[in-house]
Amino acid sequence: MTTASPTPAARVAALQPVLAAEHAVVFGYGVAGARLNGADRERAGSERDRHRARRDKLTELIAGLGGSPAQTAAAYDLPFPVGSATDARALATLLEEGIAAVWADAVLTLGGELRTRAVAGLTEAAVAAATWRGGSVPFPGLSERSENPGSAQSP
Repeated sequence: MTTASPTPAARVAALQPVLAAEHAVVFGYGVAGARLNGADRERAGSERDRHRARRDKLTELIAGLGGSPAQTAAAYDLPFPVGSATDARALATLLEEGIAAVWADAVLTLGGELRTRAVAGLTEAAVAAATWRGGSVPFPGLSERSENPGSAQSP
C-alpha cells in the first residue's frame, strides 16, 4: 500500500516544529556546555554543532519548500536551573529526549527522503540521550518499554 506524498505545505508544517526545537536545543547546549569540563564539554560542543548543522539544513529545506523558517528566540526557558555539571548532563539528556520526540512526530508525517532524514534525526537524538543518561535501554527512545517488559501496550 502506497500513501500519497505530503504536499509541500504539509512538509513545511511537519518540519517547522523540528526547526523550532533544534533552535532550542542549540541554545540549551550552550548553557550545558558552560557547566561541563573535559570530555563532557567536548561532547556538548560536538552535539551543539550537530544540532546547529541540522537546524541550518532544516532552514534551507523549509525555505526551499516555499515556507518561512521558524526564527530563533533570543533565549529559551530552561526546565530547571543549570548550576552544576550534573545539572548540565541532565539538561543534555532532556534536550535529546525532547528533540527525539519532535523528530518522531515528523517521521509520522513525512515520506521519502525527508522521512529518512527524520528517522536519522530521531535515531541520533535517542542514542545521544542514552549516552548522556549514562545507561542503556533496550532501544533508545523507547525507555518506557523497558519498565514493563511484559506489558501489551500499543504504541
